[in-house]
Amino acid sequence: MPLSEDQLIAQHAPLVRRQALSLVGRLPASVELDDLMQAGMMGLLDAVRRYQQQADAQFETYAITRIRGAMLDELRSQDWLPRSVRSKARSIEEAVQTLHHRLLRAPAEAEIADEMGLELADYQTLLEEARGVQVLMVEDLVQHREDSSGEAVLDAIAGSSNANPLDWLLRDGLRNALIEAIRNLPEREQLLLSLQFEQDLNQKEIAAVLQVTEGRVSQLRSQAVARIRAWLSSHSWEPDAGETDLENLM
Repeated sequence: MPLSEDQLIAQHAPLVRRQALSLVGRLPASVELDDLMQAGMMGLLDAVRRYQQQADAQFETYAITRIRGAMLDELRSQDWLPRSVRSKARSIEEAVQTLHHRLLRAPAEAEIADEMGLELADYQTLLEEARGVQVLMVEDLVQHREDSSGEAVLDAIAGSSNANPLDWLLRDGLRNALIEAIRNLPEREQLLLSLQFEQDLNQKEIAAVLQVTEGRVSQLRSQAVARIRAWLSSHSWEPDAGETDLENLM
């Protein structure tokens, strides 16, 4: 017997808290957990009302997509990322792009710091301060979409039990561009992204594998994102009509 709306909401409410906790840990302190959870509950309610049983799509998979989408919409509406953070992130990207053209290889961390006129420690602090830009770039590049009737579109990849955030990145017009950008990352940063998005390790586990602190993991991830954005910019990649607006998401 199918569950009622109230039963589905009660059963899957813990998903909202898990998604909110996963997201808030990588956002500025000004973002409140309760705000994300409230938006997530609205996303869950939306999922319950829109969901239609499909052979290749479990409700939980679908609900997570709608919950995260609602949280991201809330963040965008609040303009959650300060201009100063965006400015810092772009300054890193510009330095990376300039050095890549000059050196014809991925620049080392110390080289980026020198290009920006910073001590290495100050540059690493800047990476930590700019960490907010990484959240939407590496986990939510593809927004939830709706068809012309307003019904949610659940892509086959989202319905897969093996789906992970990296799958969302490597699809449609972004596929080739991002594969090439990731291949141009230093080996350590490639490994970090693989551990997080292919092996689904948390920050503490990644730190143990890389034998660094959790704060250092955050710095390296920010740097990897800056490199990817710089590579996409230098290769004049633009989303096709109808694809995700990178500028709004990163």
